[in-house]
Amino acid sequence: MAKDTKELLKKVRKIEIKTRGLSNHLFSGEYHSAFKGRGMAFSEVREYQIGDEIRTIDWNVTARFNHPYVKVFDEERELTVMLLMDVSGSENFGTQNQQKQDLATELCAVLAFSAIQNNDKVGVIFFSDKIEKFIPPKKGRSHILMIIRELIDFKPENKGTDVGVALKYFTSVIKKKCTAFILSDFISPGFEDALKIANKKHDIIALRLYDKHEQEFPNLGLIPMKDEETDQVIWVNTADEHVRQAFKADALKRNGLLNETFKRSGVDFTSVGTHESYVKPLMTLFKKRESRK
Repeated sequence: MAKDTKELLKKVRKIEIKTRGLSNHLFSGEYHSAFKGRGMAFSEVREYQIGDEIRTIDWNVTARFNHPYVKVFDEERELTVMLLMDVSGSENFGTQNQQKQDLATELCAVLAFSAIQNNDKVGVIFFSDKIEKFIPPKKGRSHILMIIRELIDFKPENKGTDVGVALKYFTSVIKKKCTAFILSDFISPGFEDALKIANKKHDIIALRLYDKHEQEFPNLGLIPMKDEETDQVIWVNTADEHVRQAFKADALKRNGLLNETFKRSGVDFTSVGTHESYVKPLMTLFKKRESRK
C-alpha cells in the first residue's frame, strides 16, 4: 500500500474513532429527537393489552367504548441527510488549533455517523463556486468511511465560493424532502433566494465555520495577507488601531447580515470557530430544534 494511502487511512480511522464515539455517546439521541421527533407515525387504535405503555392510551376512544384502547405507531420513514460542504480556498484558513477544512471534516463525520445510527441515508455535495462532486445518499459504515476519505483528501478544481450554486444544484438532484446541513464560512455572493426555495422543500441547517482572526486582527505589525480565493497578496498594518477596528466592524456587519439572511429564510443556524469544540454549538442547536417540536 502506498505511503499516502496508508496515511490517509490512518487519518480516516482517527476521525472515525473520535466522531463515532461522539455520535454514540452524545449526538445520536439528540439527533433523533431534533430531526425525527418520536420516530413514530400514528397508524391505528386497538384494544389495550397487558404490557402496553400507559402513555399510548387513546383517552377519547377509551371513553367512547368504556374500554381501554391504545394508539399504534409505525416507525417513521428513514430520512435522507445531505451534507453540503464548502471546499473553496478560504476553507484553508485557520490560525488556531485547526483549519476550517479540518473542522468541517469532523463535523460532517459526526453528523454522518449520527445519521446512520438512526438508519438514515447520507449523501454529500462538495462545492466551490461550482459543483465539485456529488456523492448520492446511501446507508452503511463503508459509505461513511468513503465520505470521510473524500473529505480529507478532496482537491477542488476552483477556489471561489458560491452557496447559491450549491443550493440550486441540491434542489434539482434531491427530489424527496430531506435534512441538509450546509457547512461553509458563507463568504459568498448573495444566496438568499436559493436558500428560501431550498428550505421550502427541505429542512436546512446552516453551520457557519469561522476563524477568530477573520473577525479580529491581533497586533502583528505589517503583515502580508493572501486572499485564498483570488491569490492576491496585500500588506496590512495590523499595528494601526484604526485598521484593526475597521476590520472588526466589517466582520461584525458581515455576520449580522448573514444571521438576518438565515432568519428571513427560516433556516436554523449556528457558528463554530476553529478555536473551540464543536460539541457545544451542535448540542445547543439540536436542543433548540427539539424544544420547538
